[in-house]
Amino acid sequence: MNISQEIAKNLLEIKAVAIRSTDNLFTWASGIKSPIYCDNRLTMSYPHVRNMIANGFEKLIKEKYEDVEIIVGTATAGIPHAAWVSEKMNLPMAYVRSSAKGHGKGNQIEGIVKKGQKVVVIEDLLSTGGSSIKAVKALTEIGAEVLGVVAIFTYNFDQVDESFSKMKVSYDTLTGYNILLPIAIDMGYIKEEEKEMLTKWSKNPYIFTKE
Repeated sequence: MNISQEIAKNLLEIKAVAIRSTDNLFTWASGIKSPIYCDNRLTMSYPHVRNMIANGFEKLIKEKYEDVEIIVGTATAGIPHAAWVSEKMNLPMAYVRSSAKGHGKGNQIEGIVKKGQKVVVIEDLLSTGGSSIKAVKALTEIGAEVLGVVAIFTYNFDQVDESFSKMKVSYDTLTGYNILLPIAIDMGYIKEEEKEMLTKWSKNPYIFTKE
């Protein structure tokens, strides 16, 4: 079992993945109605899981983004993982809010990110990619160079590829829906009747979303 499969298995074991029937769907920030929700915030409570994730990120970043000068997390779920990775790599860290703060200094970016500085953004998961793209835009607007975005999990939507392609920014994930689903079936985490629904939804994530 490789690290992608191990992380997917761990997410299932700590019950970070929840499944619902079509009459009680999750509603994402993007408006998508979904029968599945991956809550990576739960990984904070399991040292062996968060350490595996941090090690995975460190290896990935060193292999693909060796020129990185600062690790930037996305608020809120990307912040702890950015902290652990920046500590491992002995790099400075900052984080990006979804929008500028409405009080105090009104910052959207917290911490020091300098113009021209090479950044890797850490996100907890990629669904449509919208929150990650907002973070990338905020960083590029102050003159930072975003080398790429790395996330724990992706739902493997084509929309993510399209969004990042438009921004001309690369992205990588440690694991994803296509890896997790067969493991969940083998573990008995997903019932046979749920398998068909989840497979159908993955091919068309808007199938349950009313216009």
